[in-house]
Amino acid sequence: MRKARCWGLLSLALWACGNGGGSGTPGDDAGGGPIDDASSPPPAGDARPPTGTVDAAGASAAAKLAIYLRGKPNFMIGMGNDLANNHDQDGAYTLGTTLDIHYAYLVGLPGQDGWPDWNAGGSFVNILTDSAAKHGTTPAFILYAMAAGGDGNLDVLVDDTYMKAYFSGAKLLFQRLAIFDKPAVVVIEPDFWGYAMQRSLDGKGAVHVTAHAPDCAGMTNDYRGLAGCLVKLARTFAPKTVIGFEASQWGGSQSAIITYFKTIGADQADFVSNNPLDRDAGCFEARTDPNCQRSANGLYWDETNTKSPNFREYLTWVKGVSDGVKLPVLWWQVPFGVPSDTPGGTAGNYRDNRVRYLFNHVDEFIAAGGAGAFFGTGAGNQTYITTDSGQFKNAVTKYFASPVVIP
Repeated sequence: MRKARCWGLLSLALWACGNGGGSGTPGDDAGGGPIDDASSPPPAGDARPPTGTVDAAGASAAAKLAIYLRGKPNFMIGMGNDLANNHDQDGAYTLGTTLDIHYAYLVGLPGQDGWPDWNAGGSFVNILTDSAAKHGTTPAFILYAMAAGGDGNLDVLVDDTYMKAYFSGAKLLFQRLAIFDKPAVVVIEPDFWGYAMQRSLDGKGAVHVTAHAPDCAGMTNDYRGLAGCLVKLARTFAPKTVIGFEASQWGGSQSAIITYFKTIGADQADFVSNNPLDRDAGCFEARTDPNCQRSANGLYWDETNTKSPNFREYLTWVKGVSDGVKLPVLWWQVPFGVPSDTPGGTAGNYRDNRVRYLFNHVDEFIAAGGAGAFFGTGAGNQTYITTDSGQFKNAVTKYFASPVVIP
C-alpha cells in the first residue's frame, strides 16, 4: 500500500493528517513519478470546462459545477483532513457510502518539509488523487502554503527566498494535477485573502510575483498579480482542475469582500469557498483546549432562525457574496460536532449543530448558491466520525439514498 507522508505544520487548522491518521511514511510508488521538466506543457485532452460551458441548458452555475465534478447535478457532500497510513482507511472511505469529494491540506514549502517534500517530486498529490479515483471520489486540496511563514504574516510576500519557494510549490501542485488529468478541486489559500484585504484593500500592496513566476510575466507585482498568477498557473498546467478563493467573514464587510474579489480577479475562478467555523462551537465554549481560545460568543447558531445569530442570517450573507461575484459556493471544513443543549463538551465530544442543520436544510444551502459541502476537523481533539455516535455516517447514508438536485 502506498502511503503519503504529512504533518500538521502550522498553528491554525493544520492538523493535516486528520483525526485518525498517523503521519505515514514516504511511498515507494508515488503516482506519476517526479516532474523533470518544470516548463513541460499540460497534457493533451479536453480543456477544463468552465461552469458556463458545461452542457446543461438552463442549469445554475452550482448545478453545472456539480455536473462537471460528479456527472450529475446533485448537491455534493464530501469529507477530508482524515488521512490514515493506509489510504483505503482514510475516514471518507470508511463510511460505507461513496462521498462526492475527498480533501486534504497541502501545507508548507518545498525544501522546508512542506507538502512537496512528503513524497518524491510532490507526488503526495498523486497518491491522493489515485486513491480518490479508486474509491469513486473526486479529489480536492486545500492549498495552505502561504502561512508557512506564520499565519497572517504578509511580510513574506516581499521575501525573495520565500516567494521563489512558494511559486515553485504552487506550480508543482498544478503540474501534479495535470498528471492526474481528471477533474479535481483546489481551494486557494483560505484565511490569507482575509488578511490581504485588511492590509491592502485596493490590491496594490507589494508582492514579489514576476521575478519568481516566469509563467506570469507582465502581471502586476501586487496582490492582484499574485491572485492572477495563481489562476494562470491553474489554467495553464491543470486545465481540468476547478479553483476557488476563500471569502472570510472576518476580512471585511460583505460589499468590501465582493469588491476585493473583483479587484484581484478572484471572480475569475470557478467557485468561492467558505468554512462556517473552523472548530466545533463547543470547543470554544469549553475553553480548555489551546486550539479553541477565541471568543465563543455566537458560534452555536439558532436552528429555529428566530434568535441571532442563526443559520439563515449566515446563508443570507453567503448568498450575497455568491451573487456579487457570480460564482457558486463550496463549503469545506464544516465541523462534525453533535447538537446539545449544554454548552461546551470534552475533547472529541464537543457540541455543534452544523451537521444536523445542513442535512435537514440542504435546500437552503442550495438557495444561497451552494454546490456542495465538505466536512472535516480543523484541529486536534474535535468531534470526529469515530466519536459522534454515528451522526455523520447515518446522515450521509440517508442523504445519498435520495440526494438533493440543484436546479
